Amino acid sequence: MNCPIDCSKVRFAVAAVAEAAQLVRRVQQELVVDAITKDDKSPVTIADFAAQALIGRRLEETFPNMGFVGEESSEKLRTEEGRKTLKTITSMVQKCIEGATAEDVCRWIDRGTGEPTDNFWTLDPVDGTKGFLRGDQYAVALAYIRDGVVRVGALGCPELAEGARPEKGGCGSLLVARRTNGTFVRTLGDERAAWRQLRVSQCQEISQARLLRSVERTHTSIVGVRELVARLEITAEPVRMDSQAKYAVLASGGGEVNVRLLTSARPDYREKIWDQAAGSIIVEEAGGRVTDLDGKSLDFTQGRTLAKNRGILATNGLLHEAALNGLKQVGA
Repeated sequence: MNCPIDCSKVRFAVAAVAEAAQLVRRVQQELVVDAITKDDKSPVTIADFAAQALIGRRLEETFPNMGFVGEESSEKLRTEEGRKTLKTITSMVQKCIEGATAEDVCRWIDRGTGEPTDNFWTLDPVDGTKGFLRGDQYAVALAYIRDGVVRVGALGCPELAEGARPEKGGCGSLLVARRTNGTFVRTLGDERAAWRQLRVSQCQEISQARLLRSVERTHTSIVGVRELVARLEITAEPVRMDSQAKYAVLASGGGEVNVRLLTSARPDYREKIWDQAAGSIIVEEAGGRVTDLDGKSLDFTQGRTLAKNRGILATNGLLHEAALNGLKQVGA
């Protein structure tokens, strides 16, 4: 794969995310997706389950003794109501794994239902499910964590060109980072494509910061973001997109600030580790900084959530303190 980072974990992450992201894109192209509803009312698609099953299988083959923490569970697929969906998922997985059965698929999905260990992988099979359903930005996000530190992260962004700009139906982007080794990007579907190292924007004026804002209003406090923009006198146009694709754009220099504020409806909400692990190292290894809203480092030792952190602030590093000060002033 000619990646500048020579490491077994990186090689696995690149191959697994590339394969899963292309499978997800294939699901999007071939199927009219009926969303299942989870308890939190967010949609779960055939693509989510298929991607988690595929990576669960690849981990079983390559790192069978390592832990795996994924977003999905096969519980609803095993019901009478879920049987039809499971059949469709199985047919999609069979495009990558010949002979896969429905029981295999459920077992591979459920490899991700355990708790974190000292040495494990975490996956968001389709981060930005609503973006996926709209045909907008989404990402396959995989990270390797050892002793509470994210060591490797990979993002597959099928609708993002060169890690920086939306391009529907384009070649997509594959990003990978290893701790102390930098962040790199190449075309998603071409193993022979050249890798390019990424660096964050060098903007030093907070008023000129391009804020990466979610399209989905449920993801952050819209009122709080408006207050922050006003307090910091930000005049630059925001960059709107969902998913950890925002981390890719930030690492590529296409924006300077990404913030997830707590909403009044969910003041005690804590981020899931798979929503932040891969993206955080992608930004940090490109020269940026990622903390919670209080400036604390993200703590990946607390199980399946970032239980000791409030919200997320990711920046190009140069603007981080200014953004933290703004958050304090607006009481975020």
